Amino acid sequence: MNFILFDSLTIRENLLPLTYFRPVSQIRCGIFTLKEKWETSLNTHFTELTETYLQKKFPVVYQEDNVYINAAVFPDDDLINAINSLKPNEQLLSGSHVVALRTGRLSWKELQNFEGRRIEYVKPVEMLRHTYDIFSKNGWQIKKDFVLATRNKISQQMSETNIHIGSHPVFVAKGVSAEAVVFNTEDGPVYLGENVKILEGSLIRGPFAALDGTVIKMGAKIYGGTTLGPNTKAGGEIKDTVFFGNANKGHDGYLGDSVIGEWCNLGAGTNNSNLKNNYSKVKLWQYPQRDYVNTGLQFCGLIMGDHSKSGIATMFNTGTVVGVSSNVFGAGYQPKFFPSFKWGGQSYTDYRFDKAIEVAEVMMQRRHKKFDAIEKEIFNKVYKLVKEKEI
Repeated sequence: MNFILFDSLTIRENLLPLTYFRPVSQIRCGIFTLKEKWETSLNTHFTELTETYLQKKFPVVYQEDNVYINAAVFPDDDLINAINSLKPNEQLLSGSHVVALRTGRLSWKELQNFEGRRIEYVKPVEMLRHTYDIFSKNGWQIKKDFVLATRNKISQQMSETNIHIGSHPVFVAKGVSAEAVVFNTEDGPVYLGENVKILEGSLIRGPFAALDGTVIKMGAKIYGGTTLGPNTKAGGEIKDTVFFGNANKGHDGYLGDSVIGEWCNLGAGTNNSNLKNNYSKVKLWQYPQRDYVNTGLQFCGLIMGDHSKSGIATMFNTGTVVGVSSNVFGAGYQPKFFPSFKWGGQSYTDYRFDKAIEVAEVMMQRRHKKFDAIEKEIFNKVYKLVKEKEI
């Protein structure tokens, strides 16, 4: 069988702005992306079926017999067994969500309307349904992923200048540099990927993951439930937050219960609120409704799309959404919804497309990544899409 991760249209819309530049399968929650979770669990390669404009970067491979799995779903052994038991033209359902189906070649749009023999999966299915699920489920997913990420691997020895408190392990990959760091693993493990560098005086509590090439600045205070994706620079105080990777928060400032996309930069002293003064549940901008929707969460901070930036001393209110490729700056609290490709603060103007492209290209070059014709084509499409989805 050939395995394909597909984007559910409904969930894909719910996960905006984080899905403008990626399929759902490329979202990171825990140590792994959703795609990496499935590939590690099944020990096989997956391709992705998503919006047409993303398929050049994330090509799908078909065979005669394909198993399509909802990319927003977290794998577990019972669910994997149920998926492997599917016969041709059968689909596995959990409530209103299609979990998996088995059939021949389908386009992304055809798949959304697939008609096949329906099988109800009676056990609970864990999945991402909203942007805020990414940080709220992150600590639990770090613990699960840690087992797979460290299986049959030997941790390197830490320097004796570090302090380790707690019974959960600290896994240290090759090339890690950490001196005079306190690791507290009473509540969960710590995973340090290859060539991670942690500067002296940092305080880190598990469950926590820093992936390959990440740098943690001096005196950082990082609480559990936090993932720093590959090549992230992190400093200040961080709690229950997921950085997808290739982003910077290199200076002091608080960031809690948040998700930061790729190629973002948070200026020195950027802070966010994650708790309302009246302790009520937080409402968050949702793209399908084009309105603020109650998350049911008491703690909810900042959702920032790819390529967006904040200026020095920027203040984000509880439950703020910033779109993609925007530059947020200015005094006072910023709007709770800041659209894509905008420039400013309480009042903003359009961010010139040629300037947005120029900044993206320079930042990617700084990480030795190429801004090629495919990236530019995706940027062009996203620039047009936001006018449909955000106005």
